[in-house]
Amino acid sequence: MKEGNLLNNMETETKKSALSLKNERGDLLCYHCGDICASDLVMIEEKNFCCNGCKTVFEILDKSGMCTYYNLNENPGFSLKGRVQAQYGWLDDREVIERLVDYSDEKITKVTFHLPQVHCAACVWLLENLYKFNTGISVSRVNFTKREVFINFMNDSTSLRKVVELLDSIGYTPAINMSNLDDKTKKVADKSLYYKLGFLLFAFGNVMLFTFPQYLGLIRESDEEFFTFFSYLNMVISIPVLFYGGSDYLRSAWISLKKRKLNLDVPISLGMIAIFIWSVYETVSGIGHGYFDSLAGLIFFLLCGKWFQQKTYHSIEFERDYKSYFPIAVTKKEVGNEKPIVVDKIEPGDTIIIRNNELVPADGILLKGEARIDYSFVTGESVPVNKLPGEKIFAGGKQMGSNMELTVTKRVSQSYLTQLWNDSAFEKKEKKFMSELADRIGSNFTYFVLLVSFSTLIYWLLNDPSKAVFSFAAVLIVACPCAVALSIPFTFGNGMRILGRNDFFVKNTGVFESIQNISRVVFDKTGTLTYAVRNEVSFEGKDIDETHLRYLKSLSHHSSHPLSRQIHEHISSAISEVRDLVEIAGKGISGIIDGKKVKLGSELFIKGTQEKKGTTVFVSVNDEVLGFYSISNVYRKGLDELISYFKGKFKMSLISGDSDSERTNLEEIFPLGTEMYFNQKPKEKLDYIIKCQERGERILFFGDGLNDAGALQKSNVGIVITENINNFTPASDAIVSAAKFDQLHRLISFIRSSRYLVYSAYFIAFCYNIIGLSYAASGNLSPVIAAILMPISSVSVVLFGILSSTWLARIKKIL
Repeated sequence: MKEGNLLNNMETETKKSALSLKNERGDLLCYHCGDICASDLVMIEEKNFCCNGCKTVFEILDKSGMCTYYNLNENPGFSLKGRVQAQYGWLDDREVIERLVDYSDEKITKVTFHLPQVHCAACVWLLENLYKFNTGISVSRVNFTKREVFINFMNDSTSLRKVVELLDSIGYTPAINMSNLDDKTKKVADKSLYYKLGFLLFAFGNVMLFTFPQYLGLIRESDEEFFTFFSYLNMVISIPVLFYGGSDYLRSAWISLKKRKLNLDVPISLGMIAIFIWSVYETVSGIGHGYFDSLAGLIFFLLCGKWFQQKTYHSIEFERDYKSYFPIAVTKKEVGNEKPIVVDKIEPGDTIIIRNNELVPADGILLKGEARIDYSFVTGESVPVNKLPGEKIFAGGKQMGSNMELTVTKRVSQSYLTQLWNDSAFEKKEKKFMSELADRIGSNFTYFVLLVSFSTLIYWLLNDPSKAVFSFAAVLIVACPCAVALSIPFTFGNGMRILGRNDFFVKNTGVFESIQNISRVVFDKTGTLTYAVRNEVSFEGKDIDETHLRYLKSLSHHSSHPLSRQIHEHISSAISEVRDLVEIAGKGISGIIDGKKVKLGSELFIKGTQEKKGTTVFVSVNDEVLGFYSISNVYRKGLDELISYFKGKFKMSLISGDSDSERTNLEEIFPLGTEMYFNQKPKEKLDYIIKCQERGERILFFGDGLNDAGALQKSNVGIVITENINNFTPASDAIVSAAKFDQLHRLISFIRSSRYLVYSAYFIAFCYNIIGLSYAASGNLSPVIAAILMPISSVSVVLFGILSSTWLARIKKIL
C-alpha cells in the first residue's frame, strides 16, 4: 500500500511539472526524451512530444503504471523521431531462436541481450520491471557495466519475438548481429563519450584562442571591444560545454539529490556550476572576463580521466571474461580414443562424453545414450528432463544417468557459466569488512567535502574575494573518494585474472574478502588430498573372468568418483551398454549389463555391513559378492607445503568417507590436534560444517565436488580440486586444477596477502585527499589542475592495484 501511494505521489509530481518542460529560450521540450518539439508537435494529456514514437512509449509506460521512470532521471528516454520500428518476423525462425537463447525448455526460455542505449538509473529500473509490460516475462536483470539484460520468459505466455519487440518499442533495441553470435567479444560500442571528448577538445581550444587578449596582457581600457566580444564568445561556447560536456555529472548529481543522497558527482557539479555562474556574472557585469577557459579545461580533463578509467576496466574485464576459463575438463571422443580436454578447447562439431553427475559445458545435440538432465543449476527445478537422440541439450544442465554423447553446437560461453555461478540462489551471505568500510567512507566523504568547500568559500570571501570561487571549486573537484571504491574491484579483479592464469578460478571478488576471515580449514581426503588415478589397485576375492571384468569396466566408466575412475583405469577390457544406472552419493553405483545386476561401491552398500579396513571398493554380480579392490592412497605432491602453510594459522580438520586405515599416515602429515573423522556420509560432512559454524568458526573447505556439495555450499569458502573431470558445482566458491595442487599454498597466500594492497590503496587515497584539499583550500590550486589531479588519483590507485597485485604474484612465485 505504501509503495502504491509513493508511486501515485511521484506520478502526481510528474504531471504537475509536465507543463513547465521548456528550455531557457522558451522552446517546448519533449516529455519523453527532452528534445525540442518542432512544428509537428504531438500532445496527449497536456504533455508535449516531439514525435509519435515518443508519445507511443509514454502511452505504454502510462498504461502499465510505469511513469515513475520519468522521476528517476530528468530526460531518461531516447528520441524516437524519424525512427522506423524494426520488423522481427525472422525471430520466429526456430534455427535463429536456438542460436540466440541461452536455455529453453517446454516452460521457460533464458536469453541475454546487449543494449547499447542503457545509460542511467532510470534505464535499469525500467528494464528490471519488464514484467509489468508483459506478464510472460518472469525475470529481467541488468548488468549496467556491460549494458546487458538477462531475461527469463514463459513460453506459453510470450515469445522471443514479442520480448524483442517490447524492448524495441520502449527504445532499447537489442544489438543482434547474426554473423557475430558465436563471438561474444564483439559488442556495439557506446560512442557518446568519444563525441563529448571531441566536442570539448574543439571547445577548449577555441575558448583558449578567444582568451588570447588576456594571455597577451592587453590593456582592458584600450581594447574594450576585444575583451567584451571574446568574453561573450567564450560564454556562448561554455553553455554546451557545461550542459552537454558535463551532462553525465549533472544528471548523476540531480538523480542523487532527488533520492536525497549525496554522491561524488554532487560536489563536482557544484564546482562546475559555480565557475560558470561566476564567469557569466563577471562577463555580464563587465568587472572581468570570467574563467571559461578553466571551465572547459576542467570538464575536458574530467572526461579524459573517465575515458582512461573505462579503458583500464574493460581491458581487465576482457581478460577475465574471454581469456580465463574454468579449469574443468570434459572427455572428447576421437576415432578409437577418448581424452580429457579443458572446456575452452571445445569447438562446434566436437563429440564429447558427459558422465553421471557431470555438467554440460556447452550447447549440443544428443547423439547417443540416455539423457536425464537436471537443470536446477539453470532454472531452479531439480526434476530431471529426459532427452532423446537428436534433441538439443543446453549448457548448465547436469547428467543424472549413464554416459551420453553430444555433438557440440556452440562454443563454451564463459560469461554464461559465470552468470549461472553467481546466481543469487548460490550466494553466501558473508560480511565483507573491506567493502563495508569503503561504503562508509564513500557515503560520508561527500558531506565532509561540502563542509570543507563552503568553509573555504566563506574564509576567502572575508579575506580575499578574488580567490573565493576558484578555491571553492578546486576543493569540490580535487577531493576524490573513488580510490577507496576502486581499490577492491581493481586489486582483487586483477588478482582473479592472475589466479585464472594459474587454473584457479574464483567466483567473484567477494571470495577474496571471505577468505581473510577463516578460522578453520577442513579437508576431504579421497580425490582431494589423494591422486585420482595414480594409486595402486589390487583385487582380492574370487577369480573373476573376462566377462566380469567387462561388467566392472563398463559400470565404472559411467562414474566420476575417484575410486571408480581408478578401477576403470586399472581394468583393460571392452565396454558394454549399461541400463538402469543408479549412483548413490557416498555409497556406490549399480546397473544392468547383459541382464545381470552389477554393483560397485562401499562394503556397506554391497554387503550391508562394514568390517573391512582400508580404502576398498566391493563388487557384486546378481547380489553375489565377488570380492573387493584394495586401493593404496598416494598423496598429492605439495600436500606437506599446504599443511605447513595452514599450521599455526588456523585450526584444521579432515573428514572422509573412507575408513580410518590411513589415520596413522595422516597423523604424520597433519599437526597435533587436527580433528579427523572417517566413514562420513555427505550429510554428516554437512552437519560437521554446521556444528563448527555454530561455535563461531568460519570454515574454508577443500573438496572434490562429488560427495561434498552440501559441505561446499554451507562452508564460508568452498574450493573444489578438479583432476581431468567435469565436477563443477555451483556450491563452490573457487575451482582449482589438481595440476596446480603443489602451488595451492602460494595461491592461498596470494589471496590473503592481497588485503594489504587494498589497505595501502586506502592510505594513498587518504594522503592524496589531505594534500589536495590543503592546497585547494589555501588558494594555491586552480580548478583545472584539480580536474587533472582528480582522475589521475583514481587512475593511479587503479594502476597501483594492478601493478602491486602483479608484483605480489611474482613475489609469491605464481607468475
